[in-house]
Order: sequence, then C-alpha cells, then structure tokens
Amino acid sequence: MITRSPAEEYTRAQLFFDSKAYADAARILQPLVEAEPEQLAARLLLARSYYHSAQLNRAAAELRLILAQDPTESYAHLMLGRTLERQGRNDEARPHLRLAAAMTDAFA
Repeated sequence: MITRSPAEEYTRAQLFFDSKAYADAARILQPLVEAEPEQLAARLLLARSYYHSAQLNRAAAELRLILAQDPTESYAHLMLGRTLERQGRNDEARPHLRLAAAMTDAFA
C-alpha cells in the first residue's frame, strides 16, 4: 500500500479533477476532508467535484459547511447558488448569487 501525505493526495485529487474524473477526485478528497475539516481548499474542491459529477445534494452540503466556517467565501456562495439552480431551487439560489456578485464587485 502506498502512503501519501495529505498534500500529495490533494495534488492527486486536483489532477483527477483537471482530467474531468470528478467522482474519482471526490473519492480521494473525502478522507482528506474528514481528517482535516478546517481545510477549506480541500472541501471546496470536494464540493466542485460533487457538483461536476451531479452529486448536487452532497455539493450543497459541503458548500454550506464552507460558508458556516467562512461566510465571506464568495466562490462558495456562487457555487451554492448554481448548485441550487441546477436543482430547480431558484428562490434559495438567488440570495447566494447576489451575495457572490456583491462580494466580487467589492474586490473589482
């Protein structure tokens, strides 16, 4: 069995994600996020992997956890809004999309 550091596993997951093997990236990221839940980069990549592999409920759950840790994470608001839109939950999506737009404009 090959033992990799968390950083190596994250890099490996990023390679799978970049290759559009989203479900594989999610499988690599799940234990990383469980082991280090405060690492928002890994959790955000996990949420993106879920989103792109059409695991929308899981994506939304991860994005809500990110926003609970960091309510100013504009990309998480954008992703949550888009995830909810894909589920046909436009009324729930709207506030997140507006917040993301407002946050992004504040930094422009």
